[in-house]
Amino acid sequence: MSGPSRRLTPPTVVEGCAVATVDRARTEHAEGHLVLRDGVIEAVGPGRWPGDRAGAEVVDGRGLLATPGLVNSHDHLYQWITRGRASDHTLFAWLTELYPVWARLTPELLAAAAAAKLGWLALTGCTTSADHHYLFPPRPGGGDRLAQAAELVEAEIAAAAGLGLRLELARGSMNLGRSAGGLPPDEVVERHDDVLAATDAAIARWHDPGPAATVRIAVAPCSPFSVTPELMRDSAALARERGVRLHTHLAETTDEHEFCQQRFGRSPVEYAADLGWLGEDVWLAHGVHLDDQGIKQLAATGTGVAHCPTSNGRLGAGIAPVSQLLAAGSPVGLGVDGAASNEAGRMVDELRQAVLAARYRGGPRALTVRQALELATLGGARCLGRDAELGSLEVGKQADVALWRIDDLAGAGIADPVAALVLGAATVEHLFVGGRPVVQGRTLVTADAGRLAAAAAVAARRIGQE
Repeated sequence: MSGPSRRLTPPTVVEGCAVATVDRARTEHAEGHLVLRDGVIEAVGPGRWPGDRAGAEVVDGRGLLATPGLVNSHDHLYQWITRGRASDHTLFAWLTELYPVWARLTPELLAAAAAAKLGWLALTGCTTSADHHYLFPPRPGGGDRLAQAAELVEAEIAAAAGLGLRLELARGSMNLGRSAGGLPPDEVVERHDDVLAATDAAIARWHDPGPAATVRIAVAPCSPFSVTPELMRDSAALARERGVRLHTHLAETTDEHEFCQQRFGRSPVEYAADLGWLGEDVWLAHGVHLDDQGIKQLAATGTGVAHCPTSNGRLGAGIAPVSQLLAAGSPVGLGVDGAASNEAGRMVDELRQAVLAARYRGGPRALTVRQALELATLGGARCLGRDAELGSLEVGKQADVALWRIDDLAGAGIADPVAALVLGAATVEHLFVGGRPVVQGRTLVTADAGRLAAAAAVAARRIGQE
């Protein structure tokens, strides 16, 4: 005798749209369908869905392109409220000007910044965002810094939950202050043991390893010029003991390269390798200044790279060797990076910028539009260790889907829908995370965008007060 059959919720059926699945075969349909049910993709294919539509919510996909939701593999959400500062500076000079401003960060200010940035990311196609949060300043008047740090983490996670996006919170750290030869001022760094304790506590409380996870935690000391080698080693050991991923900035600028040579006698990649910071569980932000040997090392170890072309251009850092990394076999994703070095903060823009940057460096065949789409979806999922459940439109994967309008004034008549998206002529019409609508009809439905903007403006004025 069989048990009772499982009752499924009614599906969401999208029909009549172009579909770019970004699966291994790069399957595409000029006119196809998607079926989303119980948080996962139930069907994807050409033409109309042959299943039972009883009770289904049917979305008219005509004039739309369906892709996986975009995966933002590197960001600093708190920076949304410090945009427009040091607009003509190099990275080190930009950081030096902004550190004192960021030192005034509180949970309330972070909540406003994170909610506004995540809302904007959703409106520009992002369903999953990594955030490298490394700033845990003390409050005026003192107090328990571990408790204060936990409040900042909680504020950011609550913001993501309110917006309905998936968050990979890379719990960052800085413990190498200016008096010890680092770049950040002493007042914003943490103690070695406090960092490890707080990071371990965040993993214990928030990390969800399940396939439908909305929150995961990574271990993420900030950079070679703000973290001691001892903390880098111990952070890697903690991450591997806890089974979570590792993230840090590396090889972003020539200043960083010179810092590593002068202080450690090694290139940034050699330094990372010595500390146990290369491997399939590691993804690095930027990777701009990599020589051939460094590229080989990253590829041989399966180390991922979050490519941030707009931010690299804004700070004049250079152009990452993305084509060479891909050819060598490294996982490469796309990142918006912090809004203080990418004021527009549009996830979809990074696809076009990635194509342009690669071609500036390597000519017209350096990066195709489909490779750019893959970087922003499956590549980012690989960096986060989530390519088994995110990053492509395949049956059984999480129902994270972006539907792009390509038949309006910007996109009408463009022969290739993927080119329309990647080269800047598409707008998010609908966005689903786990099958739940986050954007409908170009409108954010999980929060009031006007209120997010107003709260962010107030927060920007408060953090900017001397």
